[in-house]
Amino acid sequence: MARRRARVRPGRIPSLLSFLVGIAFVIIGLLAVIPMAGPFGLLWTAVAVGITVVNGINAFGKKGVASMEIETEDQPGDTPPSPAEPDIRERLEQLKELEAAGLITREEYEKKREEILWEL
Repeated sequence: MARRRARVRPGRIPSLLSFLVGIAFVIIGLLAVIPMAGPFGLLWTAVAVGITVVNGINAFGKKGVASMEIETEDQPGDTPPSPAEPDIRERLEQLKELEAAGLITREEYEKKREEILWEL
């Protein structure tokens, strides 16, 4: 089965809120944490700047920064029919013949026809 990967980024509103919180943490880092904690304050502020930048890119940029990756597999029904299976035209013709021969009712014909056409 084929696997597909999709990169997902947060929405604009959550990114905007995180951006604003990030700005607050940068200010706290500059005014309080660096003077009180020294090297830890520098680390705090650097992390806050990184978070703020990433969320700013997601909030205001067109592409954004992906925060997760999703991997999916095709389901058995997602694969195209194999060459051994009759194509849709043949299946519809067979279905019409069954109805004409009285082997299935009109309601059964309509239901199965709809299922076949849904595969298109």
